[in-house]
Amino acid sequence: MLPSIMENSTDDYRIQSFDQDTQMLLKTALKDPSSVNLEKVSNIIVDQSLKDQVFSKEAGRICYTIVQAEAKQSNGNVFRRNLLNRLQQEFKDREETRGRSLQEWVCFVTFICNIFDYLKVNNTPMVALVHPVYDCLMRLAQPDALMNEEEVDCLVLQLHRIGEQLEKVNNQRMDELFFLLRDGFLLQEGLGSMARLLLLEILEFRAGGWMLSSTAHKYYYSEISD
Repeated sequence: MLPSIMENSTDDYRIQSFDQDTQMLLKTALKDPSSVNLEKVSNIIVDQSLKDQVFSKEAGRICYTIVQAEAKQSNGNVFRRNLLNRLQQEFKDREETRGRSLQEWVCFVTFICNIFDYLKVNNTPMVALVHPVYDCLMRLAQPDALMNEEEVDCLVLQLHRIGEQLEKVNNQRMDELFFLLRDGFLLQEGLGSMARLLLLEILEFRAGGWMLSSTAHKYYYSEISD
């Protein structure tokens, strides 16, 4: 019988979708990272994030826990280095990924934003991730992407989550991103009504200092649930 703490951690980190051996490997990495192959662990996490949208939203927490455990145990950063190398590779291939599978592309953006949100150095976002994250969000704001509700949805979700942090580290690029979104909202023909609503909501969200007034919240969220 596994101690209950093990069961809890499995639930917490959504690793039930893996086979038994992989679950065991991940559980060990979370508690005793120096005893496992951390390159293999980072590849498993990235691979799963690219095909499983729920996991891509959870993966940042797993990575954060492993990074913390490794730093505490050996002052090492093997896992983080491998994770960033792999992210860099995926980032380089992003257009190819988007052309091949919209779902995989959306999962990648969700994952990289999630890593940006969780992995900090001295409580500040990792500089290495700032431009790649902006580049991904800029891509989602291009006219062809605004025609896909899945991409607009992804963009708005990420901005809700990390927009304020991103703006603090680079205000100019956030302005550029929002010029694109405003133009898309005002000028783009053939934009779906849901995409239009989401864009209007995110424009108001940033204008309100990354907050929505309760009236605006009621308006958008009753529209979305109708």
